[in-house]
Amino acid sequence: MDRIAKALELARKSQKPSGGRMLQTNVETEISYTYTRTVPVDVAFLRKQRVIGGIQDKRIVDAYKLLRTRVLQRMQQNNWKTLGITSVGEHDGKTLTAVNLAISIAMKLNFTVLLVDADMRRPNVHNLFGFQPALGLRDYLEADASIEDILVNPGIDRLVVLPGRGGGDTSSELLASPRMMDLVQELRSRYSSRLVIFDLPPVLVGDDVVAFAPNLDAALLVVEDNKTQGDELARTVDLLEGIDLIGTVLNKSTEENQGYDYYYY
Repeated sequence: MDRIAKALELARKSQKPSGGRMLQTNVETEISYTYTRTVPVDVAFLRKQRVIGGIQDKRIVDAYKLLRTRVLQRMQQNNWKTLGITSVGEHDGKTLTAVNLAISIAMKLNFTVLLVDADMRRPNVHNLFGFQPALGLRDYLEADASIEDILVNPGIDRLVVLPGRGGGDTSSELLASPRMMDLVQELRSRYSSRLVIFDLPPVLVGDDVVAFAPNLDAALLVVEDNKTQGDELARTVDLLEGIDLIGTVLNKSTEENQGYDYYYY
């Protein structure tokens, strides 16, 4: 883990300090489900997927609560509304981190969360909740599907999912399109207490994250212990230059009693 810590310290020093706008606290805490399809979740299925809605392991739940608290502190200090979660490479645990962070934030009574599956190469958020979307983000961007027809409430209060569906070779073009930019503005402005979390593709698999970056207030990076290489991490941080990188999650740590570690800088 030392090599990761050293790489992160170098990354930290390269980051510019963020602005200091103060918190605009919540007023509205309810997402209207009038036109949102509700899909009941199976607790046993969530537990199998290591989603905290079904996990009773206090160490894991507390780790995500700590992550939640530190992320919210930075988001509130800067009045940020949009957070992208990405990783260096594939299978580092970014989608599970995005899902569990979204649920953990939604557990706080004064926040609502919209989780957007913006990994248009391999959308996977719906699989962790155990449902198959009839429509997805791509259907809105390419086929004028209504957002109200796409949104899903996975049976968890104050959480709504905008799922992905299918794949394709035009993911970065769609993520950088004017229609996507307009959608982000709509999603971030509709509710003052809402945070919008985007599950993005890994940085090094293409230009999707860089193309979508102008829509983000901040980003969170997931790395996998004993897998992510220092040079890969350095290249990733370099590609994310200009984005407020608020922290890094060290996933699958092999240190004793550390299922998840979190570094913040």
